[in-house]
Amino acid sequence: MDRKIILGVLTAAILGFVGVLLLMPPTIQDEVVRLPWRVTTDQTGRTQVFGFTLGKTTLGEVRKFFGEDGSINLFQAPDGPEPLGVEVFFEQVYLQSLRADFIVTLDVSQRTLAPMYERGLRISQMESGSKRVKLDPTDVATLLASPIRTITYLPQARLSTEVIEKRFGAPAERRIEPETNVVHWLYPERGFDLARHPKGKVVIQYVNRADFARLVQPLGGS
Repeated sequence: MDRKIILGVLTAAILGFVGVLLLMPPTIQDEVVRLPWRVTTDQTGRTQVFGFTLGKTTLGEVRKFFGEDGSINLFQAPDGPEPLGVEVFFEQVYLQSLRADFIVTLDVSQRTLAPMYERGLRISQMESGSKRVKLDPTDVATLLASPIRTITYLPQARLSTEVIEKRFGAPAERRIEPETNVVHWLYPERGFDLARHPKGKVVIQYVNRADFARLVQPLGGS
């Protein structure tokens, strides 16, 4: 290949790589170790992960740390003890060089959420039977002071069972979903459920220990 052509290809590749780097959001890194396997509890037993404390850290604090508002919606489930709930989705967060999506739910009473549902700007019917409600901006502002209740962490990376055990330690129990062969690694004392698909895709749900039984109830017995 002609030397000029080679240099041209290399230059284009370098420029393309630099362009990708410029488009990537900066990784969030500070003096706090914010890794998914660094899970602790405070003196009252509340789960602490990513520098957040479930039941204490507010949505406003999460937004400020991530540097973005996220997508917030109110959901109405067709059944269940708490038919109304608020979720906030943060897409492609680079935390300590690890890329992942985050979903946080808020600890808000049904009594508070009911009038917000009525004031919703738009209601969308979902395939699951649930309804998604776009909230009034005034209600969104009110919810900024609400503490987060759960965190769902969806890393981009696929993890082997060896890596999971090395980083997170051995679980107290494993349960398998027969329909999908997804294996749930359960850590009740630390407040999280790590679900791993056979192909390595992982979803981690963090809750306070008081909510753990409700988290794993859909999985049934071992």
